[in-house]
Amino acid sequence: MAAGLAADRALGEPPLSVHPVARFGQAMGGLERLIYRDDRIAGVGFCAVGVIGAGVVGWGVQRALGRHRAVALTTFACVAGRMLGDEATRIGQLLVAGDIEGARRQLPALVGRSPDGLSAAEIARAVIESVAENSIDAVVAPAFWALVAGAPGVCAHRAINTLDAMVGHHSERYERFGWASARLDDAANWVPARIGAMLVAGVRPGRGRAVWRTVRRDAGQHPSPNGGVIESAYAAALGIRLGGTNRYGDIVEHRGVLGDGRLPEPADIAGAVGLLRTTTAAAGALGIALGVISRVGLRRHGRCG
Repeated sequence: MAAGLAADRALGEPPLSVHPVARFGQAMGGLERLIYRDDRIAGVGFCAVGVIGAGVVGWGVQRALGRHRAVALTTFACVAGRMLGDEATRIGQLLVAGDIEGARRQLPALVGRSPDGLSAAEIARAVIESVAENSIDAVVAPAFWALVAGAPGVCAHRAINTLDAMVGHHSERYERFGWASARLDDAANWVPARIGAMLVAGVRPGRGRAVWRTVRRDAGQHPSPNGGVIESAYAAALGIRLGGTNRYGDIVEHRGVLGDGRLPEPADIAGAVGLLRTTTAAAGALGIALGVISRVGLRRHGRCG
């Protein structure tokens, strides 16, 4: 798992033409066109085919390469921490340079809300919230499922997250069809989101108490059971305030206030990216530590036996 995280940091995303997540998305888009109906039953079937199919692919890779190599390969293929940090940094640099129109044009590559009319401070908030929430989807959760369930777990989680991005949002088309994908994504990320908050507190020990206080007080105001946890943790660690009103097309979503610091500024994006990279390194170190502890325990057990 740690090797997969390190490979993502060093190499970034595989080319789009051969990226397995992109190929999966294309295949599921074709399946959606074949089986779509405006009901939950069809959505459950769509979700089940995608997740089980991805898990079987992961199982096949693990059978072919062995557990350790397969976990490293699938973790590398399924995490996207470097891309997330690079996209956020690009927008932050445009804002710091005063190119707000350029930042607005770049924003849809990272967030789903409408960029029209957003101020520099609102763009900065959107970017930081996206970095926080996607730190779970793109880094902590794949690492967690790699440890828990090997390559099949990594692949299944990436399938769940991709299906949620495709159909798991509120709209006339997907309100019922995407229900299963959205609920399964919430469940798959529930534990990783809390681990992510722990990592944030761990790498910012001077703000650790503030992180836990803010998570307990503010996370429940967020519409996502996981997004509120990690966004509250980032807000407290960075000493800023997140949340507010977001526009997604014709839908306006009112979120509670997360944190009690100042409003975010463009320069805070660099701080959020730094926090993402530090927590990614901490996740890799935690995986290594667990591996060492496991090996030591097995050797002691063997000697006792």
